[in-house]
Amino acid sequence: MQRLLVICRHAETNDPYPLQPDFERELTRHGIHQAHATGQWIRDKYQKIGALLASPARRANATACLIAAKVYFDEENINYLPELYNARENILFETLSQLPDAVSKVVLVGHNPGITRLARALTDEHIGYLEPAAAIAISLELPSWEDVYLVTGKIDNQFEIE
Repeated sequence: MQRLLVICRHAETNDPYPLQPDFERELTRHGIHQAHATGQWIRDKYQKIGALLASPARRANATACLIAAKVYFDEENINYLPELYNARENILFETLSQLPDAVSKVVLVGHNPGITRLARALTDEHIGYLEPAAAIAISLELPSWEDVYLVTGKIDNQFEIE
């Protein structure tokens, strides 16, 4: 079965103020604009999505909510997973492998370096680090998400804010 994974980096954030936890960093005004643009790109290219997974960090959470609004995905159905906060690619693979097989289009909003390393591992291509609000769509021929470890996908499309 043809599946699509859109990997997104959270949008631009403010620099942390003194003693602010990294987890609490918020989007800049430009970051909000970026997240809207990424969501619009996803809607224009892929119409509907079946799942939206996101790190619960404030910047990823806000990015996911703005993307969800653009693609008409119910914000209450965003799956915020604590293990996605600054996750390595092995954790991202594990998370993807647990998706229900009925889902064919997934958006994952997370953090570098894990999401870029995931894109590289899934495509066997050298991909530069994803910039804020950048997205890469990867097509995967998978009978089940459990098999995500076993396949090499193809880059379907990429989006970067200029």
